[in-house]
Amino acid sequence: MAIQTIFAHVSCSDLEASIGWYEKLFGKAPLRQPMPGLAEWQFTESAEVQLFEDKDKAGTSTLTLGVLPLAPERQRLMEAGLEPGPIEEADDFWIMRMRDPDGNLVVFASALRD
Repeated sequence: MAIQTIFAHVSCSDLEASIGWYEKLFGKAPLRQPMPGLAEWQFTESAEVQLFEDKDKAGTSTLTLGVLPLAPERQRLMEAGLEPGPIEEADDFWIMRMRDPDGNLVVFASALRD
């Protein structure tokens, strides 16, 4: 298998309300809304997040984002009005968890804390 691109999928109950929250999370507006009920953010040629309006599945998604370093990202999120959890130490990396308005889990993972 030669995977070229991975799209992360997050389900939400209200697309417009969730777009506002994810704009704060990502620090930018979605790149496109290619069809009703869908917003997309692109970070690299092969990394995208898709936000789908699906009331039945809202709150069941997990999105893991790799960032370097973690502490400044936590500060940026707090300044944007979001509520990230504490930075936690794992085996060889650091994580931070938070939930979006629907309860979807967003995990940040980093090899660098500060």
